[in-house]
Amino acid sequence: MDLNEILTIACKAKGSDIHIKTGLPPIVRIDGRLHPIPNAARLSPEFVADTAMSMMNERQRRVFDEHLEVDLAYAVPGLGRFRVSVYRQRGTVAMVFRTISIAIPTMAELNLPPVMAKICREERGLILVTGTTGSGKSSTLAAMIDTINNQRTCNIITIEDPVEFLHRDNKSIISQREVGTDTLTFSDALKGALRQDPDVILVGEMRDLETIETALIAAETGHLVLSTMHTMDAVETINRIISVFPPYHQRQVRIQLASILKAVVSQRLVPKADGRGRVPAVEVMLATARVRECIDDKEKTKQLNEAISQGFVSYGMQTFDQSLMKLFSGKLITYEEALRQSSNPDDFALKVSGVSSTSDSSWDDFENKPDDTAGKPDTVEIEKY
Repeated sequence: MDLNEILTIACKAKGSDIHIKTGLPPIVRIDGRLHPIPNAARLSPEFVADTAMSMMNERQRRVFDEHLEVDLAYAVPGLGRFRVSVYRQRGTVAMVFRTISIAIPTMAELNLPPVMAKICREERGLILVTGTTGSGKSSTLAAMIDTINNQRTCNIITIEDPVEFLHRDNKSIISQREVGTDTLTFSDALKGALRQDPDVILVGEMRDLETIETALIAAETGHLVLSTMHTMDAVETINRIISVFPPYHQRQVRIQLASILKAVVSQRLVPKADGRGRVPAVEVMLATARVRECIDDKEKTKQLNEAISQGFVSYGMQTFDQSLMKLFSGKLITYEEALRQSSNPDDFALKVSGVSSTSDSSWDDFENKPDDTAGKPDTVEIEKY
């Protein structure tokens, strides 16, 4: 069984990640759970090392030799593209492949809330999509870029490591730059983008002070900047950005962030009730007057969650718990899973049981809103090889 056969089996089973490691058969993650490919042989160290080297160009081999790990993209004609992390463990080479769909998903296919369409109409400012690794951030950003590409005439520049979804020019023109191939660093590419007449800039990840600082400046100077962070929710996102800066600069950053931030979208993927796939629970924070005040005032930042929950009817915002309640009410997820994923399990349990709690004002009129979840993608069992 060669690499392309392994990837074909994984894609047929709708796996999200494929683990290639010495001494084990190929392991595929399906709906959050790891499954070995049935009847597959254990992989030898020579097979794994030779396969990894065959995917790399000279530059990537140099990076791997120097840093003992490297990220790259790999494509199989007729099958799809993969984001690959190659690294060493216990003296041997190992790899993890993340599947990237050839087709760019739509908002409806991703089960994202309707307010996302409004967010995509923003013309300037900062929009952040956050969540843990594997929570669907890249897919959401790709859907947002595709929406802008189909609706507006813009110059869109993306900075990615590596390039994942491939966008075609439509109403907009799109330049996709890969770190290590088309540019040296995120911060270098972001600084360069400001001189390339951009309307929209996508930064794959805001991972250091220089990149964050430049992204804030880009948003402040009239561009729409989209990026990701590995944070759990809106409150943690605001605190993470501010904490990156030195203490003497944090007051200014609060003022700056309050003026340019347009939205924070945080995601968690939750297993569906029928066991076939996962659906996103999505927290959405929009930059209302109250939200801007909570960002600007350090003492009020902890009130952001309350501001989000009470802004559902007027602005379309929602907390994780409100999103989970909608998914549970629509029978897309089980009560046990909703409770496990909930930010405030006790309040969530009280709400489900119909008992009022002190925070119930945040749920006013929420249950009367229509359920906008749609689409139930199927999964396929791993075929025996």
